[in-house]
Amino acid sequence: MNRRDPAGIEARIGYAFTNRELLERALTRLAYTLEAGLPPEAHMDALATLGDAVINVAVVEAVVMGGAHDKGAITNRKVNLVNMTRLRGLAEDLDLADYVRWGKGEAAQTVWTSGRVLAECLEALIGAVYLDGGMEAAAGVLRRLGLTERA
Repeated sequence: MNRRDPAGIEARIGYAFTNRELLERALTRLAYTLEAGLPPEAHMDALATLGDAVINVAVVEAVVMGGAHDKGAITNRKVNLVNMTRLRGLAEDLDLADYVRWGKGEAAQTVWTSGRVLAECLEALIGAVYLDGGMEAAAGVLRRLGLTERA
């Protein structure tokens, strides 16, 4: 699999990174980092954890701003909007797998075709947007992707 130019993902999400290293980190899997001898902080895992939290905050904010006031209703709406299947679908719509630096074994097994892998890649991308441009930038990307437009 030939990796696409990371600038292409910026066009697809409608956000241009100030810190290109954050974008590269968001698109780099741990397996690739280990195989390439990159520093331990060069992979996406921490950004995926951050991105998961940012997505949850953005979605809950959108639900509340949309008029929801009941805790149970807010939680149910968030659960319906933020799940592995939904995030994976958004990542597939972006062709995100084409931009990620995969480990050799991951590439051979096409790990992005099943499970949570692509959802985690999208979370890492959102985490990187958050660190680069703040909550407003991350929420804007999520709106453009359609995650919060109907919250």
